[in-house]
Amino acid sequence: MLKFRQPPKDPGVIFLEDTDRPLPEVLNPNTRYMFTGEIAKGGKSVILSCKDLHLSRVVAYKTLRAEFVDDEIENTRLLREARVSGMLQHPNTMPVYEVGRDRKGHYYFTMKLVHGYTLREILDYRERYDLTQLVYVIEQIGHALANAHAHRVAHRDIKPENILVGPYNEVLLLDWGLAKVWSKDGCTSDDDNLQTGEVSDSDMSITGHGKLQGTLCYMSPEQIRRDPNISFSTDIYSLGSVLYEVLTGRTPFSGDTSYEIMDKVQNQAPASPSTIAKFKVPKILEQLCMKCLHKDAADRPASMDVFLRVLQQDWAKDLVKK
Repeated sequence: MLKFRQPPKDPGVIFLEDTDRPLPEVLNPNTRYMFTGEIAKGGKSVILSCKDLHLSRVVAYKTLRAEFVDDEIENTRLLREARVSGMLQHPNTMPVYEVGRDRKGHYYFTMKLVHGYTLREILDYRERYDLTQLVYVIEQIGHALANAHAHRVAHRDIKPENILVGPYNEVLLLDWGLAKVWSKDGCTSDDDNLQTGEVSDSDMSITGHGKLQGTLCYMSPEQIRRDPNISFSTDIYSLGSVLYEVLTGRTPFSGDTSYEIMDKVQNQAPASPSTIAKFKVPKILEQLCMKCLHKDAADRPASMDVFLRVLQQDWAKDLVKK
């Protein structure tokens, strides 16, 4: 089994007193969770660790930051993220336990708490990991996306920061807040342009460049130009970008400004991985990666299932050739 991190030495002993303790006669939702600390804070949301006193387990609790609790679009995104994650029910999609409102009426949802590493943290120490381990992670995310696409959901925010590898070899795709979901008549939501990667002038500043670059490097050309017809192929492009970084240790494009990166994504072809990588690059993976990064969505793999079939070929034989 591939191990990225050892299980915690003290995983938390389960006692009979916890399993058989009766529930209160009247359940008060306002006293269900006992908060224990902050796990992460994003630009618009915060994730807390807390103990679910009904089930006696520690979970992750996600809600909006105070300055966004009255933002209609952000509330819709948070609710969509919770429901999409909950409805997909796939081994590689983060399980959601509950969605609700707190005592002030603000949205929150709870999900599984996994003590692991993001793929970004893993790639920061790329030399420590065998290519087989990293391709395993890509494959699991491919399965999560194949399932999502079968349910008519496009993730639209595939990047190493949104991929979590747990201590028991679990690989989970996070953050479905930018997911594209179609209505029954084929339309999408009114805020769809905001969700396909709109970039403000302030983001283009030197101050905003650092945080923005990490996202731009994985966006498809159609996502950057806010194509209203963006579909599942954007996820294939983004996962191809992650695969490129796995193979080479760098993103397909980089630049001094965000505008420069956006221009390269839309108009330039990246260098072939084998010409810049420190490690040997299997030809099958290189060809798959470059096909995913085509500017025209029609030239990419036709589906995530096609992507997975290629990824599951015997590419490792190239590593042993003299």
